Amino acid sequence: MSSKTPWLKETEVERKWWVVDATGQILGRLTSEIARILMGKHKPQWQPNLDIGDFVIVVNADKVVLTGKKLDQKFHYRHSGHLGNLKAYSYRWMLQNQPERLFQLSVSKMLPKNRLRDDFLKRLKVYRGPHHPHQAQKPQVLVLTRTRVPKEESRS
Repeated sequence: MSSKTPWLKETEVERKWWVVDATGQILGRLTSEIARILMGKHKPQWQPNLDIGDFVIVVNADKVVLTGKKLDQKFHYRHSGHLGNLKAYSYRWMLQNQPERLFQLSVSKMLPKNRLRDDFLKRLKVYRGPHHPHQAQKPQVLVLTRTRVPKEESRS
């Protein structure tokens, strides 16, 4: 009596499309849930060596909330490799000017650091406003209730 574990093939993977509204959501909690869905950990067939995750569309990325003093005290650094070319961008500046990049960076840091990370990030679509060009894929609304800031604590 031997039972074998069923292994998925890349052709057997069914990917869904999810749309998430970031209005009033906490950035870190929201991006950790998005990373979980991109990896496919919400599916019972999840395997760490396969890419079985779903597509995630984030709308209203500029309306996300950062708690505490992260807007002014947290920075993203870029360096081109040339002397004296270190750039530091505060999260307040990034939220106002590049909220899509802020989401990409946050989700990227929560994904595993392996060869699958680029494939996971290709399925993340982030938009500043409420509209997105993926209506033809019929995305389902993903409601995340535990990631929302209570009204009296809301900061931006």
